[in-house]
Amino acid sequence: MFQDKLILRIPGPTPIPHRVQQAMNHPMIGHRSGQFSKLFADVAKRLKPFFGTTQDVYILAGSGTSALEMAVVNTVGAGDEVAVLVSGAFGERFAKICERYDITAHRLNVPWGEPIRGEQLEAFLAEHPQVKAVFATQCETSTGIINPIEELAQVVRAKSDALFIVDAVSCLGAVPMEMDAWGVDIAVTGSQKAFMLPTGLAFIAASERAWNVIDNRKPQAFYLDLKAYRKSLAEQTTPYTPAVSLIFGLEEVCNMLEEEGLENIFKRHELMRDMTRAAMKALGIPLMTADEFGSATVTSLDPQGKFDAEELRKILRTKYNMIVAGGQQHLKGKIFRIGHMGYCEPLDVITVISAIEMALKEMGVDIPFGEGVKKAQEVYINHV
Repeated sequence: MFQDKLILRIPGPTPIPHRVQQAMNHPMIGHRSGQFSKLFADVAKRLKPFFGTTQDVYILAGSGTSALEMAVVNTVGAGDEVAVLVSGAFGERFAKICERYDITAHRLNVPWGEPIRGEQLEAFLAEHPQVKAVFATQCETSTGIINPIEELAQVVRAKSDALFIVDAVSCLGAVPMEMDAWGVDIAVTGSQKAFMLPTGLAFIAASERAWNVIDNRKPQAFYLDLKAYRKSLAEQTTPYTPAVSLIFGLEEVCNMLEEEGLENIFKRHELMRDMTRAAMKALGIPLMTADEFGSATVTSLDPQGKFDAEELRKILRTKYNMIVAGGQQHLKGKIFRIGHMGYCEPLDVITVISAIEMALKEMGVDIPFGEGVKKAQEVYINHV
């Protein structure tokens, strides 16, 4: 086996296309130069369609979590009440960020693997009429669930004056996000998922409603002051030192995504999801989520005692040089997760399924050998 030929199939970071790697090798330029200003303003503008907004998209040097924190500290503060929709590990992260700033976080918890529904949120808001913001996660990476953001946004708008703030880190760019049409006030994502870059950039956009709140608040942060980013973007720059090489890479990512087209990107990810889910069903491996809410970027599987998920991951890693993700928090060691986003195509999915079948055979697990690959092929070949 070629040790440098790692097959990375986790829900981020994701593989980096060769042409993006080459773009990041561009000779360094001054981050306050006219050349960089032109580059930066161009890529910021080109991000808007992925957010489904006419508002500006701001780019900061940091992980997705930095932008989650930015969304919190610019809209609410100590003593405020917020609603946090928790359907997995990353919904809980929003709550922890809020509580670090002495914000009262009311959690709407659902079992991991289930989505938050509109009627649940409506009842919750009736119990907590003072909330100033509702925080949600579009794709809950820990379970492979996609929450119905459009439905939830409608409830927030109809039943409260709260801002609706969405963590879309592990799916934006691979699934639809229509900030303006749906009524999302702030959306956040990161570079290392569907945007096919290394970790290190975060993107955030805010609605006019959100800006009305932000402009009337005293900034709680220095580096994460969103008003500073707005002021700098108007001058085609950043308030603090940008990650120049990643911006060169982002330009090439935009080229690639625009060449494919948004609708085709969405269809590709839906196809890979459908292939993966069909294959796992054929092999008798239980899915953690119902088809209706299965993520197009990551699929979570729960062996339920049929086999050891960690042993499977070990064989994939050591024998096939393939990495799939494990579980988080109380699911650690119990489940495994297959990432299928970004620089990934249907034939890559077939490779993953084939390796899983071989690893399970080696483990002595009774599976209909070859049926997973066959089912994935059928979904692929019949795809319109």
